[in-house]
Amino acid sequence: MAEPADRTSTAGQRLGAPESFGVSTLEPGLRPPTQPPGRQVSIRVQMLDDTQEVFKISQRSPGKVLFDLVCAHLNLTEGDYFGLEYQDQRKMTVWLDLLKPTLKQIRRPKNTILRFVVKFFPPDHTQLVEELTRYLFALQIKRDLACGHLICNDTSAALMVSHIVQSEIGDFDETQSWQHLLHNKYLPDQDVIRDKITDCHRKLVGQTPAESDYQLLEIARRLEMYGVRLHPAKDREGTKLSLSVAHTGVLVFQGYTKINAFNWSKIRKLSFKRKRFLIKLRPDPTQNAHHDTLEFAMASRDCCKIFWKICVEYHAFFRLFEEPKPKPKPILFTRGSSFRFSGRTQKQIIDYVKDSELKKVPFERKHSKILSNSSMSPQSSSFRSQVPKESAMSVLLADQPDSVRLAHQAESNGSDNPPAVTSSTNGFHDVPTAPGTDPTQSRQNHRSHELVPDQQLLNPGSPGSDDSPLGSPRVVVNGSGSVNDLGLGITGVLGPEGRQLSPLTSPLLTEAGYVRNDDEDEARRKFPTDKAYFIAKELLSTERTYLKDLQVITQSFQSAVGKDEAFPESTKNLISANYDPVYKFHQGFLKEVEQRLAQWEGRSNAHIKGDYQRIGDVLLKNVQGLRQLTVHLQKQSECLVELERACRSSRKAETLCRDFEQQRVCYLPFNIFLLRPLHRLLHYKLILERLCKHYPPTHEDFRDSRAALADISEIVVQLQGTMMKMENFQKLLELKKDLTGIDNLVVPGREFIRLGCLSKLSGKGLQQRMFFLFSDSLVYTSRGMTPSNQFKVHGQLPLYGMTIRESEEEWGVPHSFTLFGQRHSVVVAASCAAEMERWVEDIRMAIDLAEQSSGASTDLLSTSPSDHKLMEDGGVEEGSEEELCGSRSSLERQGHRGNTTVHVCWHRNTSVSMVDFSVAVENQLSGNLLRKFKNSNGWQKLWVVFTNFSLFFYKSHQDDYPLASLPLLGYSVTVPSESENIHKDYVFKLHFKSHVYYFRSESEYAFERWMEVIRSATCSASRSLPGTRKDLY
Repeated sequence: MAEPADRTSTAGQRLGAPESFGVSTLEPGLRPPTQPPGRQVSIRVQMLDDTQEVFKISQRSPGKVLFDLVCAHLNLTEGDYFGLEYQDQRKMTVWLDLLKPTLKQIRRPKNTILRFVVKFFPPDHTQLVEELTRYLFALQIKRDLACGHLICNDTSAALMVSHIVQSEIGDFDETQSWQHLLHNKYLPDQDVIRDKITDCHRKLVGQTPAESDYQLLEIARRLEMYGVRLHPAKDREGTKLSLSVAHTGVLVFQGYTKINAFNWSKIRKLSFKRKRFLIKLRPDPTQNAHHDTLEFAMASRDCCKIFWKICVEYHAFFRLFEEPKPKPKPILFTRGSSFRFSGRTQKQIIDYVKDSELKKVPFERKHSKILSNSSMSPQSSSFRSQVPKESAMSVLLADQPDSVRLAHQAESNGSDNPPAVTSSTNGFHDVPTAPGTDPTQSRQNHRSHELVPDQQLLNPGSPGSDDSPLGSPRVVVNGSGSVNDLGLGITGVLGPEGRQLSPLTSPLLTEAGYVRNDDEDEARRKFPTDKAYFIAKELLSTERTYLKDLQVITQSFQSAVGKDEAFPESTKNLISANYDPVYKFHQGFLKEVEQRLAQWEGRSNAHIKGDYQRIGDVLLKNVQGLRQLTVHLQKQSECLVELERACRSSRKAETLCRDFEQQRVCYLPFNIFLLRPLHRLLHYKLILERLCKHYPPTHEDFRDSRAALADISEIVVQLQGTMMKMENFQKLLELKKDLTGIDNLVVPGREFIRLGCLSKLSGKGLQQRMFFLFSDSLVYTSRGMTPSNQFKVHGQLPLYGMTIRESEEEWGVPHSFTLFGQRHSVVVAASCAAEMERWVEDIRMAIDLAEQSSGASTDLLSTSPSDHKLMEDGGVEEGSEEELCGSRSSLERQGHRGNTTVHVCWHRNTSVSMVDFSVAVENQLSGNLLRKFKNSNGWQKLWVVFTNFSLFFYKSHQDDYPLASLPLLGYSVTVPSESENIHKDYVFKLHFKSHVYYFRSESEYAFERWMEVIRSATCSASRSLPGTRKDLY
């Protein structure tokens, strides 16, 4: 127990005692743990605020007694996130084992100081319920910054330090802030960025210490080195690496760059043998057996054991539902280690806090010179004392236009008590009300947003905005995205008995956290039910995604190549001149749509009057504005050609583009982003068609919608030819990166028709091959051995003079047909009758077009005359594997992604046509969905984007890059059956082999739209090409 000397007994006296520094016990709190009898020993513990406390324990006490004394001294409920570390006799930093006697671990207690520090770093700080816990985490971040453990860029570092300074000295004062930074060292190189720190601090006026802690953790958790403790190691080749462990699994670093990660779900066993640390992975059918075990050499056996122990504890804390039970003692011989994790798991902590009515305990902040709510009111448990006000406001205003945000900000400046904000939006989650208020009135007056943490995935950065609320700066985190100074607002939730839990506990967590009770009745906010509203909402969500895609071109790409002289200045200027005006126009368009939706939903200011329940007038105004951009849209095909020409003429320019495509922000091939403005015209046309179909002719919005549809249709017809040529050119360029052994794929007049898997009959039997059907030839390949798994060309069949015959009975192979070329024939088999029918129909159509064609026609998209003709005789195999791997094209494309549409078709044994690509372009969709895995209980809210036959998952629409993606080719989409016990509305199911995902939409309209667009990707499109495309051939 803490040293009682010179301590007063009452809380008020302790609060005012001058000798009480640091985090003090202001209330009785937890009872001290019982100790075994015996002589007592004094142990010194250094707290996170650098104060030292002395605790007396019995000689035979296990480590858990000392740890519980520290937590009781701090009145810390969520103490299991923390641990006690010390240096042993080998000068190695180790964690105190809570099950072993303390004095058996600490040989010289008088000369040893234990440090109370954070042991387990959760992926989302909103899972920390108590303000005291968040304060201790903030102290840990402060310490990590000062000692250089938390590596980040200068902008992120300056912003974090500004929040620390705000919590310690309060609002910005030029002299005081400068003096404080002179006398306090927060960063190793603080003097270099002192001006940045003061600039950031100047913008935090009015922010309380609790809010500063919240914002500090919000920024820190997005950094790649957050919570990382590096353990030096080497791989089998002797390369120096570092190992670390996180909530997701085991991480591998080279320097301070993460180069690999092994998720817990993929790890079968962790072990060590002498100096070797072994990671045994679950078998993967696509990998060889010797890849099953990974081996790392560490400095000694003790280093291996220390790292193995922390891995065991991290896995148990974040992945198990309860503390693992001790193994039974062996009768004769022991085998292996008896070490196990001791303490509550994260789920047990969250469940305990959820089920317990905890009293808010005040505490002192050692370094803070301002009086916080925690020390002012010991009995206070109000919303204001628990939730950072800035975060709550950012939640309320997350989706509102600037005018509404600024108006709300002006109103809030006159009041110290923000409204009691509760759970989430769009009819997804419960909307509890404060005690004593009318639930109906509360639902009408308050609306909030929630961002749900995903513990299985990496946390992305959220984009900032120049006109974001409260003037928060735009911050780049580690160069991989941007983060807003505002917190992610996680708002309050009611427990099962009607009491309010901490507003910082998310109502939806993954399996590592608690899952909200699905049996609770959902009090849904009353949103407009008119179908036109949901069509307008689809316009808003897809416009947000479209603007993000334009940012990839106008900001990310320009910054990647802008400073490099190897990239032609003319190409940069051409792209900038034709895409920047489009981006600026759609920025204004998005703001107008946001404002109209806010007014439609009743979120705007009360004094604004008028009938705003329509969207046709906004569309008409902006479609007319699009006419001014037609000249830029027509020149975008020239941008695509010039970019390809620059890459072909300069190897360094090609390397720049390839490296940019490896960045997370470029989640699709870059050329697809260049096509986005033309594809967006099709989306506007389809949205307006749905509006006109929905409205009766007498509706006030019908005339504007019909006029806008006429205008956009005219623009689409005008640009249709350019669009189709660009699509084909882009597809040929994309396939060129996937193929090796063919360097002149892009030639005038060649059109892509279909790609996919067929089995080729040879002397060795049926062998899987990848076939590519073009307007003049059929190319077949196999998956090569290049670093990016490119496909090696085996042969080619010219279509001119080819005949095709079904030959199932002749060869006895189901779904087989024979292709007779001028020089040789090939027997192939499809995976099913439908797949065979698609291939036969497309090949016959391509043969007809080849015979009608009088040769290659000149085209605007023609390549340079230095290109050579495609090989004409495919009867012989192409060059050896060594020659292919040594070719220029193979070496230059090593960085190409291995998860393109071609690779998905290979793994799922299917095919797609150019018609399918065109249909997928028209069926792009974005919006919020709730996702549930087959064996999980909770629903997780994600921002989902459907494009390019895949679903891309984000935490929110503000994120710069996706957390993960799910290719849909081969999946089936259905509605869950009764036996699956999914008792929710608007749920659809995605299924492929053993993989099952459930998705829940917010309305019937959204449910039908998601089903429609996903079916377009999971089912083959029309069997014949449109007449316009045939004309192009």
